Amino acid sequence: MMDVIIIGGGVVGCGVARELSRYKLNIALLEKTDDISNGQSKANTAIIHGGYDAKPGTLKAKFNVLGNKMYDKVCEELDVPHKRNTSLVVSFGPDGHAELEKLLQQGIENGVPGLSIIGQDELRRREPNIGSTAYEALLVETGGIVCPYEMTQAYAENAAMNGVTFYREAEVTGIEKVEGGWKVISKAGTFTAKAVVNCAGLYSDVINNMVSEDKITIVPRRGEYYIVDKKYANTFHASVFQLPTKMGKGILVTPTVDGTVLLGPTAEDIDDKTDTRTTTEGLAKVLKFASLTWEHIPMRSFITTYSGLRAHCDRNDFVLGEAPDAPMFFNAAGVESPGLTSAPAIAQYLAEMIADKLSAKKNENFNPIRKGIPKFREMTDEQRARAISINPDYAKVVCRCETVTEAEIREAIRRPVGARSVDGVKRRTRAGMGRCQAGFCTPSTVVILCEELHLSPLEVTKFGGNSKYIESYLFEKGDNENA
Repeated sequence: MMDVIIIGGGVVGCGVARELSRYKLNIALLEKTDDISNGQSKANTAIIHGGYDAKPGTLKAKFNVLGNKMYDKVCEELDVPHKRNTSLVVSFGPDGHAELEKLLQQGIENGVPGLSIIGQDELRRREPNIGSTAYEALLVETGGIVCPYEMTQAYAENAAMNGVTFYREAEVTGIEKVEGGWKVISKAGTFTAKAVVNCAGLYSDVINNMVSEDKITIVPRRGEYYIVDKKYANTFHASVFQLPTKMGKGILVTPTVDGTVLLGPTAEDIDDKTDTRTTTEGLAKVLKFASLTWEHIPMRSFITTYSGLRAHCDRNDFVLGEAPDAPMFFNAAGVESPGLTSAPAIAQYLAEMIADKLSAKKNENFNPIRKGIPKFREMTDEQRARAISINPDYAKVVCRCETVTEAEIREAIRRPVGARSVDGVKRRTRAGMGRCQAGFCTPSTVVILCEELHLSPLEVTKFGGNSKYIESYLFEKGDNENA
């Protein structure tokens, strides 16, 4: 029997795994897809929220503020890029002042520091490219940006370094109470553990409802986005929100830590937890509202569009902690925005609770430090020369748009909880995320995956499952020597 099984390999699940590895426990994480960070954690707005927006007294309000305070230390330990670029919540006329005051007072009640309302002159000093009708704004000095999938990967790698075992393609199909704990039935095998942690994101209701009569319902809420080319990286400094609605924080314009600009998201409740299509209507809405913030959006410089699904809970709050009628079954359910910001605090909270229940001792060998893959695009010429002298694969640029080398791709595959697909490589290195959207680098990435994982080209996928690039050979080896 194991000590803890974690279900779900998003930022919360991997964060819980890392925090639990601080203790002498036998821990496994089960992820249903071929890779970690394949759900909400790969497709969101990448914002470190200040905490002004959540209703006072909720778990969202509490863990948002706690998580925000933890980000600098966690990102330093895990070598994750982040930036305190501030946030602005903008009103586009004097009628919005009362709502800004409400957000200010709500933020103060939630314990958010560094809040103030700034007028048009200060707003334009900070953001010269803001729309002409922008009137005033709530300034959130603790707001920031982070790479969500790199955060998830860093958590996972550090957890694996400290003894956590990861199982992928391990969808959980059943959970049963057994003496001393739980039996978890998955497509990767059957496990037993003293404690189970439900971090299943969009499917956290399914997992909870397998064991508890305290039912919850998760509604997928789709958000659609545009990504703008890096040449516009300095157009805005802050993450610029518009006054929020009951459906979310509204359409925003924000820089990313990688230099692109995001526009979005929409907020549409749908029925299908796998429907990540973009729509004509949704993208038109993004442009309509984003143009208030950025009047001359350079539409010829869109790199791509995408959508993500948020796990909106019918309780309008996070569901955290031990289920009332299922001892040693712990939930991190309904973790939608501000879930990314809250993740470090949620992970610490659940890990400490579970360790206490199991009377676990501290792991004296726990190492909190994880170093990221050295990025050739960020090196000086001297550093590049040194890297190439140590590993000649640094001289082979595979992705021209993002200047990603063969050395980086091979390391992304070889690392703990490493890449198994082209998208897995992309999220770990940015190969394929640039202007040509993988048009140039995909064939080389496929070849490297084949070499590193001992695969046939017929087995390489974009994102696991049936997403194969090559269905069959036109010629078998030997059929035509010139083929």
